[in-house]
Amino acid sequence: MNIRTLGTRLRGAAALALLPLLALTACGSGSGDTGGAAAVGAQASPAPTDDPVAAVHEVDSVAALLPADVRKAGTLRVGSSIGFPPGAYYPNGTDKAPVGQDIDLADAVAKVLGVKLERQDASFETILPALGSGKYDFGTGNFGVTSERLKTIDFVTYINDGQGFAVKKGNTALKAKVTDLTELCGLTIGAGAGTTFEATLTAQKGVCAEAGKKPYDVKVYSENAATLTALQQGRIDVIMSTINGLRYQASQPASGTTFLGEFHRLDVGFAFKKGSPLTKAFQAAVDELIKDGTYARILAKWGTAASAIDASRINPAERR
Repeated sequence: MNIRTLGTRLRGAAALALLPLLALTACGSGSGDTGGAAAVGAQASPAPTDDPVAAVHEVDSVAALLPADVRKAGTLRVGSSIGFPPGAYYPNGTDKAPVGQDIDLADAVAKVLGVKLERQDASFETILPALGSGKYDFGTGNFGVTSERLKTIDFVTYINDGQGFAVKKGNTALKAKVTDLTELCGLTIGAGAGTTFEATLTAQKGVCAEAGKKPYDVKVYSENAATLTALQQGRIDVIMSTINGLRYQASQPASGTTFLGEFHRLDVGFAFKKGSPLTKAFQAAVDELIKDGTYARILAKWGTAASAIDASRINPAERR
């Protein structure tokens, strides 16, 4: 979307100051996703150490669904948006290899297909346009399946996430759950650039005028750290982001945020250029991981079991 994680690698002093807020413990996110357990003191906790992907092996019948040229090359290029737990992030804010639910799922699919991944970090908003140019074979970044995106992008689903809201702890401007965008009228909302959150808020901005209320203001950020800083400093009143991420973030005692519940659920999937010959192989690979239990172990590792799907789908209609 995602459902996605917003932004790219944490940078600068502001990001460093927020590392305790973005820390991930072995408990992973809350039982819901996209976002984000607790930071220990001022130190960011390490990522979970279990590795459910290690035992995954190639499945010949699934690998055979790949185009012959891909099987011969043995590699796929993936544009990967690295944001915050549990989707994809840099543990402890380091430059080491990224970790997270999206990373594990993509790696597991690649092992089932018998190919290696060439992962390229990219900002969230640049990945989908780059698929059409052939820069990447597929993209990851908690991309939610929407009617608008389906016009130019193919999706293979792997989890169900969606849109939610969070506020600074102690903020009483909103009730425990936002069920209608008119409840945001007169407030300033932060969202990630190129996300379904930005698109939803922009498309529905007229609801306040229709209700005879002051419109809400939308501020867009390219990095999650900047969004969090803006919330803590009072420059925005609310964050709209992934359900799992915000729930995870709010579970951190040091985060200082409160999750305001689910607003709109969305299927989330690997993204491909329209007409990609890879989708059937990826769908079969995800289904294989669901069947052999690896999928459940990955979601349990990252605390997102409540967002599990029973079977992967290619280009499902947007959830309403």
